[in-house]
Amino acid sequence: MKARWLLVPLFFCAPALAMPHTPRGDEEVLERLRTGPEDPALREARKLRLQLQKKPDDLALALKLSRRYIELGRASSDPRYIGRAESALGPWWAQPAPPEPVLLLRATIRQYLHDFPGALEDLARVIAAQPSDAQAWVTRAAVQRVTGEFGAARLSCFQVLQLAERLAGTTCLTGVTSLSGQLEQSRALLARTIETDDRGDRAEELWAWTTLAEMAVRAGDVPAANAAYRSALGTGTQDSYLLASYADFLLDQKRAAEVATLLRDQTRADNLLLRLALAERSLGSPAATAHVEALRDRFASSAQRGESLHLREESRFVLAVENDPQRALALAAANWKVQREPADLRVLLEAALAANDPAAAAPALAFLDATHLEDRALTGLRARLQ
Repeated sequence: MKARWLLVPLFFCAPALAMPHTPRGDEEVLERLRTGPEDPALREARKLRLQLQKKPDDLALALKLSRRYIELGRASSDPRYIGRAESALGPWWAQPAPPEPVLLLRATIRQYLHDFPGALEDLARVIAAQPSDAQAWVTRAAVQRVTGEFGAARLSCFQVLQLAERLAGTTCLTGVTSLSGQLEQSRALLARTIETDDRGDRAEELWAWTTLAEMAVRAGDVPAANAAYRSALGTGTQDSYLLASYADFLLDQKRAAEVATLLRDQTRADNLLLRLALAERSLGSPAATAHVEALRDRFASSAQRGESLHLREESRFVLAVENDPQRALALAAANWKVQREPADLRVLLEAALAANDPAAAAPALAFLDATHLEDRALTGLRARLQ
């Protein structure tokens, strides 16, 4: 039987660190909290944490708790859960030769924190010891895709096809091939697989529908993108990456009111708060002022600590809100050295265009030529730059 894993790739969970923020007055709304029964996953995590406190050397218990925290972090956009996931692995984290399951989770956490070389090193050790570990291959493919190593990612996805369920393997592979000159073929293959695959794993369905939606966006097929996003949301699986991706699509379609509704409770994570603030500014909403100030404070705090986990979001903020093209370009260029997804390309090209500095876009344009990446928005920006 082919393997299923507990975690879809964490490029579906871009770092979204929410920094401490001091309210400017009693009237400022920091976050709307949901009321009602406690999340069963959170209740389970609390129970596991209490058990681990009594048995701190129980590796199986620590692994289960760490996985649960990672899932909670992806679903809630709350980065504190990633820290808790690392803490759960504390006794084994810094060992010279941790057990393979610890290496795998450490790689997942390092991926989230943009330590891509460290993640790949851990994954190489896992794969050397357990070459049939489907989770290790899919996580490796995710890291390679984020860093623009599409050829290597394709090879990793071939392994996923052999080791995992068909939907997961096809989603992995087409997600990469769609970025390297085979957009329409990849869309068609993934759509057929979704249609014919036996349902069962909602996380895999979410991954597949979101990947298909982003392919449709790059192809400029708005109706198909909208339908795929709605199907992804219909899986009932909370996912911050999906919310950010769908919000970007809605913003491009001038549907800011829908973004405001979608994200009105999502103020903890910087990447979602940014999209909410952009939507509110477009609508002329009074709430935009507090959210813009919160983002400004968070980015400033991050810079003081020397962190660079969300340069892409900061570049968008500086360009759209601060109206500082030169600084936005510097941030986008620094981000480009780490991440090379279509969104990273777009923020760099937009900043270079706004700064009237086409030469700064040369690395991104060369990457487009080398990979044959097809994207309607990027094609338009390229034409304007040239």
